Amino acid sequence: MINENSERTVATPVIEVLNSRFSSIVPPVPVLERLCTGCRWNEGPLWIAEDHSVIWSDILNNRIMRWSRLDGMSVWREKAEFTNGRARDIDGAVLHCSHGRRAIVRTVDGGTDDIVLEHYQEKRFNSPNDIVVKSDGTWWFTDPPYGLIMPGEGYPAKQELPGCYVFRYDPGHAELSVVTNLPRHPNGIAFSPDESTLYVADSSGVVFPDGNRCIFAFDVQQGRKLVNGRVFTQLHAGVPDGLRVDQRGFLYVGAYDGVQIFSDDGQLIARIPVPEKVANITFGGINRDELYICATTSLYRIKLLTRGVQLP
Repeated sequence: MINENSERTVATPVIEVLNSRFSSIVPPVPVLERLCTGCRWNEGPLWIAEDHSVIWSDILNNRIMRWSRLDGMSVWREKAEFTNGRARDIDGAVLHCSHGRRAIVRTVDGGTDDIVLEHYQEKRFNSPNDIVVKSDGTWWFTDPPYGLIMPGEGYPAKQELPGCYVFRYDPGHAELSVVTNLPRHPNGIAFSPDESTLYVADSSGVVFPDGNRCIFAFDVQQGRKLVNGRVFTQLHAGVPDGLRVDQRGFLYVGAYDGVQIFSDDGQLIARIPVPEKVANITFGGINRDELYICATTSLYRIKLLTRGVQLP
């Protein structure tokens, strides 16, 4: 266990402000804190407001970790079946994307896992990667093949579905549907503050020389359909992974080379450098103004003058 006050690394990053629209979000003295370390590949952070903690996946060690100010870092769950992204359901349950189970898993109050979804039209998912819950209670998640093809991130297996899709699931009616197959390898996913736009990262450039390193945007029609799919922005450095949105509509991207921030018109307006490769991010803290960053071996935090948009 690592106690925050005994082994915390504190540094003052040079936040690269590329557009004045981001200036008001930068604290007078921005501080990047390394809260804990000792993992192999971190993904899928999620703020748990009830006990002021963060849980995340140390995928290559096949475990879920937990950090809090009082307890430091601990193992939340061993043999976690290579979970990746996660979100809170409307009732507070934790939804996990499981590479190993090739499923969406639901955990209530830290108890047993219930496999909710693992097939589409009688074919197994590839390896669900990231998930977001819309205010109407529907689940939207991505399903690239990384758990099948990346060493140490799942179990090698053949892909059963003909492609990689973004899915929408309505728990109230038990309805599962494909909402788009446009991103080649859909990865991170996030809604704009008013939920009129859905952002999806395409990280297929990690696998294919001609693959994408971009973020797609879609208009959400009638709360359930995606139209007008287009490239929102193309990353010229790094690879897009996890996505989060703040109350101003700025899009935060875990992009390997740090955290890249884009305005709602797709312009790169700032970058937060991190000393390790960055995958996923989440907002947390009492006021949702703390950005938690999952980098290769460590969990980092930086406080900003804005708030994240996500369910409690």
